[in-house]
Amino acid sequence: MKKIILFVMIAVAGITASNAQSTKKTKLPKVEGAGMVFENETIDYGTIAHNADGNRQFVFVNNGTKPLIITNTQGSCGCTVPTTPKEPIAPGAKGIIGVKYATDRVGAFTKTVTVTSNAEGQPTKVLTIKGTVLPDPVKS
Repeated sequence: MKKIILFVMIAVAGITASNAQSTKKTKLPKVEGAGMVFENETIDYGTIAHNADGNRQFVFVNNGTKPLIITNTQGSCGCTVPTTPKEPIAPGAKGIIGVKYATDRVGAFTKTVTVTSNAEGQPTKVLTIKGTVLPDPVKS
């Protein structure tokens, strides 16, 4: 009887361990040349406080067969400042485009960041940030 209980416990532990290790990975379509697939193309800041941290990140993967080179990132106005990876992004590697919104501007906003790269089939990509900045409570 002890052997049966021990066998059942080992079997349950083995099944639990094997299920814990399995992770779902979405398979990105491979492209010839450089590729760029973003986790999210829109970042919603939601409702944020006046002068709150305006830094956010767009994360992407090079799903191509050649290095991805981002040549330029441009915000739609001076209140949206993107940062660009300086080094080429290797095939299969992740990259980050940072964006900082000037949260001293009160009210709703929708701004864009245009990314220029050597990505096959999409040399320019437009990303969006949006949200609402609350008024400064000190000045109210």
